[in-house]
Amino acid sequence: MQAFTKLNGIVAPVDRVNVDTDAIIPKQFLKRIERTGFGQYLFYEWRFDEAGGNIDSFSLNQPRYQGSTVLISRANFGCGSSREHAPWAILDYGFRVVIAPSFADIFYNNCFKNGILPIKLSEEQVEELFQRTDATEGYKLNVDLESKTITDEQGLHIDFDLDERSPPIPASGLG
Repeated sequence: MQAFTKLNGIVAPVDRVNVDTDAIIPKQFLKRIERTGFGQYLFYEWRFDEAGGNIDSFSLNQPRYQGSTVLISRANFGCGSSREHAPWAILDYGFRVVIAPSFADIFYNNCFKNGILPIKLSEEQVEELFQRTDATEGYKLNVDLESKTITDEQGLHIDFDLDERSPPIPASGLG
């Protein structure tokens, strides 16, 4: 896994509260024990119809969000059962940062263990990111782990903290 201390990436929105691990990676795909190959099943029931075709209205199926490495969502992201497959699917899909107002504790810690940076911001800050993402195709954020800042090319500057209980970040960054 490639370590990072700074990331510049396209933002993709999942505008839902209480996104549970069953939605992140449905149980029928948990038979594998490898940590890879789960990205194709990320948000499966929201991305695909019963015949396996794309649900075009879901953000990750829209061309403007292809190649995204930053995911934004609403409160209580990663709730539900404590499956480590959820961060595996998020990482395998290509996300390195997840931003939300709050996370389920086990999911939050599993993100750090698997090379994903979960960032907690206020509801207002997350709403601003949703608005900016919606307004600008290919909207990008710069996430600097060393200075704990989020910036964009339009003058946005947000400082973030990591939860005191979160695992320590290695000197080489997350990876």
